[in-house]
Amino acid sequence: MATQEELFDAVDALLEGEPQLPPPSERARLREAAGVTQARLAAALKSTPQTVKNWENGRSEPRPPRLQAYLRLLDGWAERYPAPAPAPAPASAPEAGPEAASVPETLTAPAEQPAEPPASVADTTTAAAPVPEPAVKAPVEVAGPSAAPRRPARRAAVLPAVDPRFPHGPLVVLDGAGNAYGVDGIVLDCPATTIPELVEWTLKESGLGAARLNRNGKDADPLVVLTEEAAVKLGLPARLEGPEARRSLRLPDDHPVVKQVARAKWKLTQRGFGPWARIYRPASAGQRQCVQLAILSWDALDPRSWPGVAEMEPAGVARVLGTYAARVITPRGSTATSGLELMTALRPPTRAVRNGTTGEWESAYNPGSLGTVPMDPAPPEAPQEHPAAQGWTGGFLDEEAYQWVRDPRLLSDEECLLPYAVGLDLNTAFLAASSRLVVGLSGPDHFHRPAFNKKIPGSWLVDLSGIELDPRLPSPFTPTGQRPEGPAWYQTHTLAYAQELGYDVTPVEAFLRRETGAYLDPWHDRLKTAYVDTLADLGVTADLDDRQFLAAMEQHKQVDPALVAVLSAIKATVKGGVGKLRERPQGRHYRDGERWPALERPTWRPDIRAAVISKARVNMHRKMANVAKATGQFPLGVLSDCVVYASPGPSPLDFLPYTTSGKPLPGSFRLGTTPGLAKVEGFQEMAWAVDLMEKGLNPARHIKGGDAVMDEGE
Repeated sequence: MATQEELFDAVDALLEGEPQLPPPSERARLREAAGVTQARLAAALKSTPQTVKNWENGRSEPRPPRLQAYLRLLDGWAERYPAPAPAPAPASAPEAGPEAASVPETLTAPAEQPAEPPASVADTTTAAAPVPEPAVKAPVEVAGPSAAPRRPARRAAVLPAVDPRFPHGPLVVLDGAGNAYGVDGIVLDCPATTIPELVEWTLKESGLGAARLNRNGKDADPLVVLTEEAAVKLGLPARLEGPEARRSLRLPDDHPVVKQVARAKWKLTQRGFGPWARIYRPASAGQRQCVQLAILSWDALDPRSWPGVAEMEPAGVARVLGTYAARVITPRGSTATSGLELMTALRPPTRAVRNGTTGEWESAYNPGSLGTVPMDPAPPEAPQEHPAAQGWTGGFLDEEAYQWVRDPRLLSDEECLLPYAVGLDLNTAFLAASSRLVVGLSGPDHFHRPAFNKKIPGSWLVDLSGIELDPRLPSPFTPTGQRPEGPAWYQTHTLAYAQELGYDVTPVEAFLRRETGAYLDPWHDRLKTAYVDTLADLGVTADLDDRQFLAAMEQHKQVDPALVAVLSAIKATVKGGVGKLRERPQGRHYRDGERWPALERPTWRPDIRAAVISKARVNMHRKMANVAKATGQFPLGVLSDCVVYASPGPSPLDFLPYTTSGKPLPGSFRLGTTPGLAKVEGFQEMAWAVDLMEKGLNPARHIKGGDAVMDEGE
């Protein structure tokens, strides 16, 4: 019970009023006028650069004691740097509202159509009705590093305005006391004591969700992440126990919570109530009703993709997932699942069109997408257990990432005497390969003895065994790096590279696709921006020279563990999303020739996966060949996007080729932040690498840390 004195103090505080900060845009102007970076300001206020960004774009407000300190600083700057007098506005200029300021999508509706089709056709999202305000607690500042990065982070792009339908962002992390921690430090009161109550609160009171990424897509369902304490409070076990639970990763159908959900007329998807559970009701009157839950203590966040996040406090988890949601997508399961869902979110399969006869809106195919109908691959493109491959005896496509080590007998004495082996890793090599990648959008057609055309995506049967290349380089035509032994199936990019090297390509047979498009381009663009922006927030910016870049990369993991986790998740999203394009059957009861659930997705496309990997492998070989041609240096081993060279020093600057003007040699490995450029994977003594090679082991697999195995495709 509060004393009278405490109550009077609280009332006096109300009478005095809260300190009034200038508008967000003025805060940014004052800081820039003073020549202070966001990182430096964050360090002075014992906060984080992201929090300062939020203050300057109006997404959050500082709380005491930072509020008073920030206000004092702004007042001082305002005296030194007064705002310039505003220019008179044209009398006839109308005030631009939110609609006028919005940027239209690339695919626009015809002039006679409204800008947004009816929700019943274009989307099944929740209608934009006013959302009741839940109880909001004071924002929580998630502490970052006590010092700014070595160099100021690049200023990130201004965040879009908060969607009025989703005022509290895409997700919350719920603790056992009913505190729901959201993005930008917000904390909501969640009174739910059962899962059905939590679903109702989320949909009707929380104000959670995220706007669609494409005008023809769907708004993101709200995500509620449960801590172990919250899960137990809501009737869930702290962990899934027993062999059945471990194998299926879901609650049994007779569990009380599953029965609660059914009694409340809610449904679960086919994967049931597992670490990532989707609870929904069928769409009614154009309104989508769906909530996604993630249970931390059930290993919803794989530590390989989200290092250290499950052990963070709820506010920290919300910050990591919220940053990922803003830059990539609201998490929808594993990072692999999110990567695949991002493809669909950016290239929705359908769009709303008006029927020319009836004038009614209806769904139609969205050009450039994969459509809504699953598509079987050509027999050589399918894994051998696929129904289409049963009885097929013509061989299979083998477009995989490199796993090659040079024959140690081909090592020169000069190489063996060098002191170091240095590994280079290409940033998100699969993402770089997806840029401007033309893939098939229609089903495969069968051709006999077609003329090769590098512009047509597909699979070709060609004999490349007669091509002899330098054995100190891996063959560009096989993942093992060994010379082909006879006719084999190749993806278009592999054969285009054979032509580039000057060899004749004469296909015997082919499965080609007539309708084509750069399906992955928006996926590439969004993930590239997310990767580069996150690296920049960690102090690794595009304007650094090579020495500064290497120094920044050595320190970036100590800058902010939350952003390091976001960066890891972005990389896992790329790798996993490509892998999901050819998801294999799971479960010990599967028999070859049976269909499995993944085959019912239009995004089950092993030919697109093969195209990405083929282009990535060709890109790697081209760089290695250019280095060998310019310097006579050959790799010791290659594993996916990691290559190891002998070096006179422990840095790539000791062996990478540069022009006389100090620029990286065109076509070779370049250091930098963008996808496809290189960073250091690790270094070891050359004697260590030679010893591994003599044992038939690949130094590229272990260069990162001695005996540590590198994640392929990381």
